Amino acid sequence: MDLKEQEILGDQVDTHWYYRAKSTAMRHFLQGGPVTSILDVGAGSGFFSRHLLDHTGATDAICVDPNYPDEHEERHNGKKIGFVHRITSFDGDVVLMMDVLEHVDDDTALLREYADAIKPGTRVLITVPAHAWMWSSHDVFLEHYRRYTIRQVDALIERAGLHLLRSSYYFGSTLPLAATLRLGRRLNPFHVDRPGSDMRPHAPAINQFLLRLTQAELPLLGRNRVAGLSVFALAEKK
Repeated sequence: MDLKEQEILGDQVDTHWYYRAKSTAMRHFLQGGPVTSILDVGAGSGFFSRHLLDHTGATDAICVDPNYPDEHEERHNGKKIGFVHRITSFDGDVVLMMDVLEHVDDDTALLREYADAIKPGTRVLITVPAHAWMWSSHDVFLEHYRRYTIRQVDALIERAGLHLLRSSYYFGSTLPLAATLRLGRRLNPFHVDRPGSDMRPHAPAINQFLLRLTQAELPLLGRNRVAGLSVFALAEKK
């Protein structure tokens, strides 16, 4: 999870529609395989690792982020979660790269680095922001290099030496709302486009509406190759 967005949402992170929906979609996408030991790359606060520790059979997690002040270990509901600057090998079964690859210049090299560090059979779950035409001051604020199409993600996975299991767009239901907001800014001659996040707390009724809207998409997750705000992809090391 991006620490900039955590600062914006504060103690509403756990209830915010976007992160609740994304966490549920993450678990949905990982169904059909073991989730016992997690490597969370670019983990920030470790939000997604903590969610899996709470809602699956996962027993431990390692969060990797070069921006941690120091390396340390915590207990989360009795389960071990470590915070480190880097790793060279991982023997677990799931790697998370949740909105990470868009933050680096050479996304292929970063994905290949972790593909080389894991054992055969390990699954890698990737999410990235979708569609270059949705680029906005939100991306500038979060220091993104790019947004992706689903075909670009598929090709990236193959270049990194991993085997694609499935990929899908998600947040298709909220794409029209976000597109209207961002395109409207571009067309407004009085709008001053300064870097800033679109992420913000919402009133409970709006938050619940958006959550239900995105949860209604879950039956299509894994089959939506048309459009959405995010691309989800699951790969495996052969």
